[in-house]
Amino acid sequence: MLSRGLIRLTRQTEAAFCITQRGLTSQEYIAREDKFGAHNYHPLPVVLKKGEGVFMWDVEGKRYYDFLSAYSAVNQGHCHPRIIKALVDQASELTLTSRAFHNDVLGEYEEYLTGLLGYERLLPMNTGVEGGETACKLARKWGYMKKGIPENKAKIIFAKNNFWGRTLAAVSSSTDPTAFGQFGPYMPGFDMIPYNDLESLE
Repeated sequence: MLSRGLIRLTRQTEAAFCITQRGLTSQEYIAREDKFGAHNYHPLPVVLKKGEGVFMWDVEGKRYYDFLSAYSAVNQGHCHPRIIKALVDQASELTLTSRAFHNDVLGEYEEYLTGLLGYERLLPMNTGVEGGETACKLARKWGYMKKGIPENKAKIIFAKNNFWGRTLAAVSSSTDPTAFGQFGPYMPGFDMIPYNDLESLE
């Protein structure tokens, strides 16, 4: 004979299975995310499920044009077949090596991009904000080694009203209180000037 607790658990499991089978409504998806997720974003009340090219579909099947492109990360369009094939092919052969080893595709990627962009070398990063942080480090080190700036005295100048991420360095260069508020103390050596103001830059 099943105990009451097990019966209750079984019924809960069956209910969850039924919900999964019928599919949740947008409001149910949003309520679940609101209950269990951090409230650091305030998304539009649209629950997306599928994308193809410039189009996206919500869980109710309504189609949208994607003019945001995930803040430009999906400029190539959703589910591009060549990109999906390349991802699947690579994941099927080798998932990750880290930079502790060489691999057979990194050099090809670096050669292609340096030729395309006209640079001598490339340092790949995972995200835009990680690239920005690395640029800050590179600029400081270049200033110390090549320009003779005294150690720990380098200054990096940012235009006001910028946005390049939510890491500590990124919010330290922000003038938006909703981005930097209550995250101090901030990174030193960051100065802000009005955008396109050459006099302030001088």
